Amino acid sequence: MSDSIPRRTPAPGRARKRAIREHAVRAGVAYSEAARQLESVGLRPGETLSRYGRTIYPIGFDPHRQLLVERRERRSFAERLSDSRRAAILPHGRARHLVERFPPSRGRTGSGVGPLYHGEGREELLAMLYIVVVAESPGLLPEVGDLAWIAELGEDTALDTACADIDREARRLLDQEPMALWSRIQRALTTAERSVDGQVRQEAVRQTALLSTMMTPRLGHAGEPWVPGLPVAGARQILDALLIVADDGHAPGTRVRLLPQPHHGKSATITGARWGRSGPPVGYLVWLDGATAPLSASPDDLIVLADQETIPR
Repeated sequence: MSDSIPRRTPAPGRARKRAIREHAVRAGVAYSEAARQLESVGLRPGETLSRYGRTIYPIGFDPHRQLLVERRERRSFAERLSDSRRAAILPHGRARHLVERFPPSRGRTGSGVGPLYHGEGREELLAMLYIVVVAESPGLLPEVGDLAWIAELGEDTALDTACADIDREARRLLDQEPMALWSRIQRALTTAERSVDGQVRQEAVRQTALLSTMMTPRLGHAGEPWVPGLPVAGARQILDALLIVADDGHAPGTRVRLLPQPHHGKSATITGARWGRSGPPVGYLVWLDGATAPLSASPDDLIVLADQETIPR
């Protein structure tokens, strides 16, 4: 009997119009602009240019990280309050907060991307970066009383707003060559050890000892000296994701498709962001599937894949 009932024929162009509306909402642009973008770069339903939108926690191929993030989202108010109070304590409290907030991840199997947000000593390095900011740019620090008051809201993003300048400055420090960064950290720790703030002074003494341990050569597998160094890549990715919370963009681990030749149509993974003085990323580091090194790309060169899964921050 069902064969005798005429089936409804989809109106021509209905799927295209729906895709345009969805892209307009995702990108925050007018319908006509969304249509132009879809036509000019071949956007598929659900995809968007990386200049638009936001991906904080890309998931889908690291179930353990997904579990950790979802568990964090289910915190009670008392747990959120305790965490925000700790996040308001510079430098070590905020450093620990960020390491827990953006746990280690890994690239999609077969992509060639290894660990993300990873590396022993991430918390210590982040604390050292904040000490450098305290020593070199004290004017960027929010008032302690203001941070304590904001912490009572129990909201991560409220503290992110208050700490936006020092967070961005900490991220900027990681764009230096390692030796230059280590020298600045050592100088800042020496200055902080003489601080009138007992908490900063005590933390500087502790971090000085840790830095010495982290930079001490050890014997490698072949008996050769090996210097582990600092987990710059993991700390950089944590701060990239943090800045994206407020300024939009796509965090390391986000899957994309490239537009320019000679890589047109190839899939890749974002492994880092490049930042200006303010606003969203001005560029990205991406790792083509199966490549051996990352390459730079403009936000207009990348399309965030339609199957990109995200969860609330």
